[in-house]
Amino acid sequence: MGTEPLKTVIIGSGPAGYTAAIYAARALLKPVLYTGKEPGGQLMITTDVENFPGYPDGVMGPQMMDDLKRQAERFDTVVKHELIERVDFTGPIHKIYTETGEEILAHTVIVSTGASARWLGLESEQRLMNHGVSACAVCDGFFYRGKETAIVGAGDSACEEALYLSNLCPTVHMLVRRDEMRASKIMQDRVIQQKNIKIYWNTEVEEILGDDHVTGVRVFNNQTGEKQDIAVAGFFIAIGHVPNTSMFKDWLDMESTGYLIHQPNTTKTNVPGVFVSGDAADHVYRQAITAAGTGCMAALDAERYLGSIGVI
Repeated sequence: MGTEPLKTVIIGSGPAGYTAAIYAARALLKPVLYTGKEPGGQLMITTDVENFPGYPDGVMGPQMMDDLKRQAERFDTVVKHELIERVDFTGPIHKIYTETGEEILAHTVIVSTGASARWLGLESEQRLMNHGVSACAVCDGFFYRGKETAIVGAGDSACEEALYLSNLCPTVHMLVRRDEMRASKIMQDRVIQQKNIKIYWNTEVEEILGDDHVTGVRVFNNQTGEKQDIAVAGFFIAIGHVPNTSMFKDWLDMESTGYLIHQPNTTKTNVPGVFVSGDAADHVYRQAITAAGTGCMAALDAERYLGSIGVI
């Protein structure tokens, strides 16, 4: 890239990264976006997206990511299908290193590396992904309205998703590995009091059933060893997400869970000129539309920062 620092480098694609690129490019910041090893992020393993504005008939996740990429490139964003391996935020000029060892200099960096869902590690889980298996009830629960579903997890997010599904499904089978939940008491109480949520304590998943779509789940009681097949059309995994932020641990403030911390009402991190957008900092909403919104914010914050230091 030469020795002249770029105005803006965006690390990561997906709705946050591509939206940041669109805004940065239109502000003539000449952004360079590095897609990482999973271009498009979690939406690349999502089939129908029906809740993103502007697609009245819905859209396939990969198609939406291609649309966002083409829109960013239309304004002369340079998209590089490379992985950023490490960073050095020591000085005012930030250093980013690709997996091949190339050094890139930048005045501003927008982190849009997203988060990855935790999975159970079952072959059937991967095989039936998007054919009844999902890691987001808010995203996909609508497709199973009027049908029985199961959800595995015991934290606040699992409780929230179980309650969401309970408004759509006649019965939600909630599978809890221990004899108690780790969710807050108020969330536990809400789930326990919801009549159409059936809780299975000390229960683990052995197999997700079905050939080309989910037809059920085989579980076992980890105290008694007793097995049981539960007929469901949808299987939701809510055992947490892992933000893709490990490369920033020596530089950026983050929560114990790895989510990056930003200043209230901004996308600013603790390092001047470094901004964060999308699921790398969001463990609450985790939606494509909210990620896109913070991508816009990050680009605007980067533009204002560049103005403040006299680069533009």
